[in-house]
Amino acid sequence: MPVKIFDQHEPLTDAEFDRLGTFLKGCKGGRAMNAEALDGFFAALIAGPETVMPSEYYPEVFGGEISETCEFGSLAEANEILGLMMRHWNTIAATLHKDEVYVPLLLEDENGLAHGNDWARCFMRGMHMRHDGWAELMNDEEHGGCLVPIMMLYHEHDEDPEMRPKPITP
Repeated sequence: MPVKIFDQHEPLTDAEFDRLGTFLKGCKGGRAMNAEALDGFFAALIAGPETVMPSEYYPEVFGGEISETCEFGSLAEANEILGLMMRHWNTIAATLHKDEVYVPLLLEDENGLAHGNDWARCFMRGMHMRHDGWAELMNDEEHGGCLVPIMMLYHEHDEDPEMRPKPITP
């Protein structure tokens, strides 16, 4: 079967997101990100003030070192999965660098509701990879407020009741 060559900036299809999500779910250890979490994580890394290289963020995505968590059936499968991730990264980057509104990828639960907690959790996780660089925005009186909705979703189900915001309606 011939392999279709995609433009590196072509957005992923729903089927490709499903393929990527299925692969991530199958990573050993159960700590790999889902597609929503990956989207939030990539958005933070791309929007962030400092570059984070794939060698540094892959263990976060896959829940450990690739060699220990991922079982690629072939070199073609490894290229496919890493290619899907690169295309998604490029799609987010192209949108953000054009100053366009980026619409997060949010997964729906069994009731059809998209909560956004995984997205927010991993956006914050991405911010923590360059904590000092993000601190300036976090502490900026004029612009730091843009992070409030993300922090609310991040803490919505916090173990510490003091950290939870007032309930957020759908």
